[in-house]
Amino acid sequence: MTHILAIDQGTTSSRAILFDREMRIRATAQEEFEQHFPASGWVEHDPADLWATTAGTCREVIERAGIRTADIAAIGITNQRETTLVWDRETGEPVHRAVVWQDRRTADTCERLREAGHEEMISARTGLLLDPYFSGTKLAWILDNVDGARARAEKGELLFGTVDCYLIWKLTGGEVHATDATNAARTLLYDIRKGRWSQSICDLLDIPADMLPEVRDSADDFGKTRADLFGREIPILGVAGDQQAATVGQACFSPGMLKSTYGTGCFALMNTGDEPVTSKNRLLTTIAYQLDGKPTYALEGSIFIAGAVVQWLRDGLKIIREASETQPLAERADEGQNVVLVPAFTGLGAPYWKADCRGAIYGLSRNSGPAEFARAALESVGYQTRDLLEAMAADWTEDRAGEVLRVDGGMSASDWAMQFLADILDAPVDRPKVLETTALGAAWLAGMKAGIYPDQEGFAREWALDRRFEPRMEAETRNAKYESWKRAVAATMTV
Repeated sequence: MTHILAIDQGTTSSRAILFDREMRIRATAQEEFEQHFPASGWVEHDPADLWATTAGTCREVIERAGIRTADIAAIGITNQRETTLVWDRETGEPVHRAVVWQDRRTADTCERLREAGHEEMISARTGLLLDPYFSGTKLAWILDNVDGARARAEKGELLFGTVDCYLIWKLTGGEVHATDATNAARTLLYDIRKGRWSQSICDLLDIPADMLPEVRDSADDFGKTRADLFGREIPILGVAGDQQAATVGQACFSPGMLKSTYGTGCFALMNTGDEPVTSKNRLLTTIAYQLDGKPTYALEGSIFIAGAVVQWLRDGLKIIREASETQPLAERADEGQNVVLVPAFTGLGAPYWKADCRGAIYGLSRNSGPAEFARAALESVGYQTRDLLEAMAADWTEDRAGEVLRVDGGMSASDWAMQFLADILDAPVDRPKVLETTALGAAWLAGMKAGIYPDQEGFAREWALDRRFEPRMEAETRNAKYESWKRAVAATMTV
């Protein structure tokens, strides 16, 4: 058994990646699925799509690699976080579409809870803010709005889970209802200090506690797949939410190390070690990973729209056909124009947390066209990252590993975007040779547990740099551009 199968279930597609004993990628398979937008600010997925694309890509990647399932030592799972599912304990039938992490339908609920004075208690236990981003209020919404759901939940007939939990349940044929600590930490229901579900918050949201899964380590025994799925039972030995898996995949094992992942959204995490750090700048305190029953904590800043802004250029404005077209467009943009895009399509995340905010564009002229829009879209990701890192610097005054940012995710392949990121941050940006760090993190967790991959120290030694982007923008230009961004954000939040 020399291979690890990594499942990377994301917001717009499901992927399966097969790693060999040296943690090299042998084969990949990917399948997109439909996004559902039933109302403004609402985002849903069909659970059947999540499962079908996951199972399908796993079978496809095994076939592409030309190996036997007997060669696969274990499965690691990483997933879009906070997305909320509720299904029948016996049949596995979902009671509603999955309510996606981007969904803002519970903004009013969060505001009522905030006005009632509950945010301090919730933040103290979970490290999170009262925002519709997280699973707890989404779960309460399903129970309150699906006919009969609450009564069935109270009878013990329904189960709740994030995507990892749902996939584990499906893969094991309903034998295992479990999640890992990193995913539990994103639900708004888990006490990250005590390491257990918070009965106080469950009572506040009127959520029956027996709906909730068992919480295990990130490298742990999550059962075995049904034999009929892939030809034999395969143990599931690693699970982590996508951003925590990327933190692991970037080998950010020392306090102060920092990574930023550019997928649909952008998520920056900084390892803070054994003790949770409470943010004074509206960042999140979360669990980076948990091994041998011991959590390692992180500060996190979450941006809702990063790669999704490029999708908007493609699908909404239709000014590009492929994401790769944004870089040559940005390079041709008129330097004399200062077009600023605030991509608050589903609200603003950290450090603003403005759920009802919507996107805006500033500085348009008659000459503004596709090139200027493309540059503004890529620049918006750099600006938002700087917002996060400035907040982190204020919260964490200890050494930050030389102020180097490790990056990954689809957008990190753009040299233009990464150079602008280094310029606007005035800090080096390191891009690794393996950009699939999210899948790599899940694979390492499973492979380490299976005994075929090295320990943390050995894994960290194998991290390899592809390219370092050094800042080269003049300070005056950098400061002027960032001030324009801050003015644009302030104006957007007042609309």
